[in-house]
Amino acid sequence: MDMMNDIIKQRSFLENVVNQALNIAHAYSKEVEVSVIKTTGITVSTRYEKLENVEFNSHNILDITMFRQKRKGTALSNDLHEKSIIRTIESAANIACYTSPDPYSGIADKELLAFNPMNLDLFHPINLDTKLGADLASTAEQTALNYDKRIISTEGSRFNSHFTTKVFGNSHGMLQSYTSSQHSLCCSVVASSNGIMEQNYAYTLSRSFNDLRSAEWVGQECAQRALDHLNAKKIKTTESPVLFSAEIATSLFNHLAEAICGNNVYQKSTFLLNCLKKKIFPSWISIKEHPHILKGLGSAPFDSEGVQTLDRTIVENGVLNSWILNSYSARRIGLKTTGHADGIYNWYVSYKNLSFIELIKNMHRGLIVTSIMGQGINVITGNYSRGVSGFWVENGNIQYPVNEITIAGNLKEMFYNIVAIGCDTEKRGHIHCGSVLISSMKIAGS
Repeated sequence: MDMMNDIIKQRSFLENVVNQALNIAHAYSKEVEVSVIKTTGITVSTRYEKLENVEFNSHNILDITMFRQKRKGTALSNDLHEKSIIRTIESAANIACYTSPDPYSGIADKELLAFNPMNLDLFHPINLDTKLGADLASTAEQTALNYDKRIISTEGSRFNSHFTTKVFGNSHGMLQSYTSSQHSLCCSVVASSNGIMEQNYAYTLSRSFNDLRSAEWVGQECAQRALDHLNAKKIKTTESPVLFSAEIATSLFNHLAEAICGNNVYQKSTFLLNCLKKKIFPSWISIKEHPHILKGLGSAPFDSEGVQTLDRTIVENGVLNSWILNSYSARRIGLKTTGHADGIYNWYVSYKNLSFIELIKNMHRGLIVTSIMGQGINVITGNYSRGVSGFWVENGNIQYPVNEITIAGNLKEMFYNIVAIGCDTEKRGHIHCGSVLISSMKIAGS
């Protein structure tokens, strides 16, 4: 109860800081936006079940942006005292004097702002307890190390718990805030067989501590993953279907989000530049965005410009239905902001009622991708090349683990060549989707 009272007082204090900054800044400009983000948390790490490191953090960022005759000035500070606020405002005003005027600049349109934001049940704090974190982390490690004699060492385990308060205000009279929490537990171990070692990990993540998977599950999962990938083989260069496991498949839709981001659209630096209202996926695929899911990891009542978030359909029956825009990029292309100044929210990708095993059966022969590495993505051309590891499938059955492979293709073709998406939905993030089966990709092996 005392902690909740302290957090309520802290939020009220931060709102007063934003209000004070706005009042002072209006002497310099009639078009100002101010935000404060404060994060408090703890990270507890163990190694071989012993406490290794404890990090407490509590930091805040004051962000002041003002527009003077379409000239933009922004200044930041981590000091919330009045003198520092004044200095930060003066810095933003001075910067605005030297920047070039931009007819598209300015704060968000008043009618789009979240003057009455929803309560999305995002805040589920716990006492920042070192012992609790150490017990969970060490239990995950102990479970993994005892799981199988081939688990020979640990890369450590880590528990994290933090909460963040965001306050935003601008010259249209908006001043709103919300607080959110996030908790996670992860563990990484090394397995060995015939002199070959394999490292893998597992994690659980949630807004609410009570919704986390158990420490025992994390330990068992990371141990089994490491064991499954032991004695990996190389395969010859070929072309075959590729099945991205759900955890990895989310990255494909992150690439979509980048490609339809307003900044890339108005700069004409995306392979989907002329694809709005055109088909980019098979007809059975739709992507719905729901920013107001209670306790959602990708939920938010408003973006960093104060714009209200809304449900929207990003892809409908395979057709790209919307860009994701902030106020500036929207004005550059003659549209209204979609409330995406912070990126995307909860995306729900449609799927077929197929389990992961059924997807493997349907693939018959090909590659399952369970991990990716490298940054071989060109958002301008859509060219895709990543180092991967996973499993090789023959006759609808997993044969053996594989590694040291590169897969290549073009995202535009990959999107259109999705054969199926499974019902094994990955939920630990902003994108909810199952495993994705693509009909054919180039595979570079030995």
